[in-house]
Amino acid sequence: MNFAKCAAWAVACLATATGAYAQGGAADYPNKPVRWVVPFTPGASNDIIARLMGAKLGDAWGQQFIIDNRPGAGGSIGAETVVKANPDGYTLLLANPGPSVNTPLLLKRASYKVGDFTPIVFIGYAPLIILTNPGFAPRNPKELIEYAKGNPGKINWGSSGNGSSLHIGLALLQGATGIQVQHVPYKGSGPAITDLIAGQIQAMHTTTVSAESQIKAGRVRVVGVASAKRLTLLPDVPTLAESGIKDAEAIVWFGMAGPGGLPRAIVDKLNREVNKALALPDVKQRLDQLGLEVAGGTPQEFAAFVKNEAAKVTKLIKAGLLRAE
Repeated sequence: MNFAKCAAWAVACLATATGAYAQGGAADYPNKPVRWVVPFTPGASNDIIARLMGAKLGDAWGQQFIIDNRPGAGGSIGAETVVKANPDGYTLLLANPGPSVNTPLLLKRASYKVGDFTPIVFIGYAPLIILTNPGFAPRNPKELIEYAKGNPGKINWGSSGNGSSLHIGLALLQGATGIQVQHVPYKGSGPAITDLIAGQIQAMHTTTVSAESQIKAGRVRVVGVASAKRLTLLPDVPTLAESGIKDAEAIVWFGMAGPGGLPRAIVDKLNREVNKALALPDVKQRLDQLGLEVAGGTPQEFAAFVKNEAAKVTKLIKAGLLRAE
């Protein structure tokens, strides 16, 4: 064999080996535990959904999906962990409006951008609800807005952090009504709900996912729903729209994302398995109980959704309803 033929043979062998390695990396994925970073405190909606879906993925693949709660800075601490991770599919993010879209747009010192993640799958979304302490006088949206207008700056309104979806919900409500309240950011909805029950704050946006047990126990009061229609779980609670408050609809959404540059084969494999899990009767039943609208779909559809959400937040910033800090 002459030199030219040897060189050609070596190149061909290298290409074959490289292709086999790339296919094998996806084919045997996951072959070790996967860390799924939840950028908020345990017990919040993000955490509940990640544990539910993680258990199903673990059962399907025989590998543990470890839920790693990393709260703080509007979710950016957990998000930064994923951005900096090796793009091999073993570090994932429970994507949420706060860390995935709002924080990089609102926090000037954020070390990452909206486009630094690889969208994998849209899990679902839930309309926000407004909770108050049971001892707080307003019992419906109209009474709440009237009280706020008559007592500017006197309502302590909690959220799961600056730039979180709950903060966005408040900004939309303020823009729609002109009310002035004191925003009190927490490191997650769980601590905010705890202080709401204790009377340290008087109101907050959240989801039925996060407040399910407290609502059932009567430790908090649901005064309004920030959606176009009433929730099946809360049929007696009026929407903001039917109370005469327009353009204040707000949702929180959940998805799976990875670091930028995540191989397409691994993205597709995760996407297929999450879609399968979302179709399971027990998963769908549990998400229905939590008031979550199941989404699913392709990575491309999730990417388009995230892009549209970023455009909405940018519009709020330009309108002065949110401020980049």
